[in-house]
Amino acid sequence: MDNDIFEQFTEQLRRYIRERLIPAEKEVLETEMIPEAIMAEMRDLGLFGLTVPEEYGGAGMNIQQYIRTMREFSYAAPCFRSVTSINVGMVCSAFKNGGTDAQKAEWLPRLAAGEIASFGLTEPGSGSDSAAMQTTAVKSGNGWVLNGTKRYITNAPFANVALIMARTSKEALPKNAHVSAFIVPMDTAGITVGKSDKKMGQSGSHIADIIMEDVKLPADAILGGEEGKGFAFAMKSLDNGRMSVGAAATGYARRALDSALRYANERKAFGEPIANFQLIQQMLADSEIEIYAAECMLDDAARRADAGENVLRKAAAAKVFASEMCGRVVDRVVQIYGGAGYLAEYDAERFYRDARIYRIYEGTTQILQLQIAKHMLREWAAQA
Repeated sequence: MDNDIFEQFTEQLRRYIRERLIPAEKEVLETEMIPEAIMAEMRDLGLFGLTVPEEYGGAGMNIQQYIRTMREFSYAAPCFRSVTSINVGMVCSAFKNGGTDAQKAEWLPRLAAGEIASFGLTEPGSGSDSAAMQTTAVKSGNGWVLNGTKRYITNAPFANVALIMARTSKEALPKNAHVSAFIVPMDTAGITVGKSDKKMGQSGSHIADIIMEDVKLPADAILGGEEGKGFAFAMKSLDNGRMSVGAAATGYARRALDSALRYANERKAFGEPIANFQLIQQMLADSEIEIYAAECMLDDAARRADAGENVLRKAAAAKVFASEMCGRVVDRVVQIYGGAGYLAEYDAERFYRDARIYRIYEGTTQILQLQIAKHMLREWAAQA
């Protein structure tokens, strides 16, 4: 997307967030659903196809523009970003990176127009450990038969299509070549979606199990038309997904800090605003410093990704820092609010609950630390 057009879009999005999305948060909290009118508006704004090439009906944003958009978008309640980001950051990315021309032509326009997608990697007994994956895809005639269960799948209760990772070999193969990716329309016979899980926070964002029992798919349902590349497509998509989560955590930390800044200027103690107290100022300053650091890390990782660099390590690092930073910021915000921060009628309590998941999904802090260290040690060994 042209930079001037992008800046105009960003300004329009910022106004939309403050004038439309933030006022709608109360309804989302009460109903656990994004209002249909807002879903329609987000489709009209092109928020489901931000990185989809223009030839397929998308906005054609590069990764830097997408990550900045996610940061802006995440100033509002997390559910608004969540419903769009699986489309944009993960499923559309997988189609762009690994889909056949026919798959791109069929699915990218539909996803850009706002059909909802899910990304099925995690299972009851496995997440990042692909060797433990139990979902299988077995050849049958000219097609495939899928069996298995995927867990904690965002958008599953209302998704139109899911990109499902399944093992096409019983043995765990090098470079995860036993895992392939399958395009699964959610109305396919044999698919059952579990009840939407009750969560700690992030109202309006829904996750559920996807259960597959003898799900029959045509031969061209395998992404890229080739076995053994599903996990590679998934992990490349996860780089974008992890930067998106980092951007979400950073945007939400900014929202929480702005809330604390406003409260600290309004709340008085000992006859003056608590913003005048130096230890309150320290918490505000520390939060500003950490948000800025996260913004810089995300900008750098996204710029490198646009330049064609392998950003697996830097995307993981940015996600870890931003998500842990957000946790520290919302904790300080509750502290600045004092007793009011523990009450559900104030925003600080919601910010605290909403932010906790950022350190878990798209790779926990701990699994990403292991991944970062593994790549560091591998590079060291190669240089020795």
